[in-house]
Amino acid sequence: MQASTHLIKGNLEVKISKRRDLPCFREFKERKSTLTRNLCIRRGSICSGLSSGAVSMGAELARARDNVETVARSLIKFRSVKGQASGGDVEDLAPINPHETSTGTVLPFVGVACLGAILFGYHLGVVNGALDYLSKDLGIAQNAVMQGWVVSTLLAAAAVGSFTGGALADKFGRTRTFQLDAIPLIIGAVLTAIAQNVQTMIIGRLLAGIGIGITSAIVPLYISEISPTDIRGALGSVNQLFICIGILAALVAGLPLSRSPVWWRGMFGLAVIPSILLALGMTYSPESPRWLFQQGKISEAEKSIGTLYGKERVPEVMYELRTAGQGSTEPEAGWIDLFSKRYWKVVSVGAALFFFQQFAGINAVVYYSTAVFRSAGIASDVAASALVGASNVFGTVIASSLMDRQGRKSLLITSFSGMGASMLLLSLSFTWKVLAPYSGILAVVGTVLYVLSFSLGAGPVPALLLPEIFASRIRAKAVALSLCMHWISNFVIGLYFLSVVDKFGISVVYLVFAAVCLLAVLFMAGNVVETKGRSLEEIELALNPTT
Repeated sequence: MQASTHLIKGNLEVKISKRRDLPCFREFKERKSTLTRNLCIRRGSICSGLSSGAVSMGAELARARDNVETVARSLIKFRSVKGQASGGDVEDLAPINPHETSTGTVLPFVGVACLGAILFGYHLGVVNGALDYLSKDLGIAQNAVMQGWVVSTLLAAAAVGSFTGGALADKFGRTRTFQLDAIPLIIGAVLTAIAQNVQTMIIGRLLAGIGIGITSAIVPLYISEISPTDIRGALGSVNQLFICIGILAALVAGLPLSRSPVWWRGMFGLAVIPSILLALGMTYSPESPRWLFQQGKISEAEKSIGTLYGKERVPEVMYELRTAGQGSTEPEAGWIDLFSKRYWKVVSVGAALFFFQQFAGINAVVYYSTAVFRSAGIASDVAASALVGASNVFGTVIASSLMDRQGRKSLLITSFSGMGASMLLLSLSFTWKVLAPYSGILAVVGTVLYVLSFSLGAGPVPALLLPEIFASRIRAKAVALSLCMHWISNFVIGLYFLSVVDKFGISVVYLVFAAVCLLAVLFMAGNVVETKGRSLEEIELALNPTT
């Protein structure tokens, strides 16, 4: 009986020693020793001299073991970022939160993923400078409707791509989806570069749109899942920074057009290069450890963790994944689950973020910026576009440094407040007679301040925030659905903006945008939770307080 008791106690010691590589388990041992001493005193016996009551003592030791494991779970909780999606989805948002910041091997893979963000921005911007030239070559110079289709097809197709990107990422994994996405991106770029008629051009734009739609869904998803928690905000905002870089690259690529009108084909063809690099880069990039773990591919998850954070972190991170995954036994959610009472509130918040982002007028401001700068005496379209682009990049860089210090919610509120004030300034600069002598310079200042305010929060935060607020079983699909709202809103603004301006005037339209910004501030203040430094459990409970 004495041997039996020592065997039980020995098993307890072995269970603890297996995790002795975790620093926080030193405290576990101290708690265990205290529990054991208190147990012995209460039983009126000496632990080293057990000769009777073995069955009773065995039961006490078993309870002591349970107590020690409870202490272990409570002490490791601060290292395991877990989430409760109303009903019991317990998972880690950022399973990778090493004791020491280690991003040396994470950054290259974030950079590879951001090739998708560059393509996103490039395909959005490339048609602006090339439209007049390709319209002449393809015989649609006098057909505004067909020109509109060349522009808008990309946006409509992107909505379809973003909707399917989540399902593909769940089925094939994040890196494989990137590789599959390179196919429409490459074919689309080639077709638009060699198009001899408008039909081929539209087909190419359609394929490219599907490609950037998928990219828009999986780039922020992949980055959030491989980033350490303490710099997840900064790395997540890099996505928006590279979108801005892609837009600027498209503007720079258009510089030779004035000397060589046929260069528009080269502009579209250049998109093949980052598409190929994306496919090749993802061949050597590790899959998301979270996705691998959810698929039951434990050895592959361990290999991925070792690549991202070093082999010494594998036991710790795998323990966190197992601890966080103990309460998440449900299968991946279907599309219909997103509209259930359980998830609808958080999903609607995600969709609303992109609705407000687009209907606050960012694309309208960019589209109209050339005319605004001309009214101020800046005749160069390139100079006007460069100033807007530089403001966007500068603001995004600032946002990257503030994301993990100021928090997501505060940046959103500050951003939409600044956008609303800028829109009001723009509106007044066109209507107030008192401001007429300064209307040109005020319009320029209002445009630059608007773009700068947008890039501080409304631009980078939504794509970062969505993977953080969605539970793992709905994350990919919910991100895709929200981004579908982004593309649909973008398409509607691009399709009807000029018609609405012709009917009501730019001043009235800008005033409406200012009102939308005010509504956005009120919505963010009441419905968006701060995710900086918070576990997914706290986030989900804040969004679903009654569950």
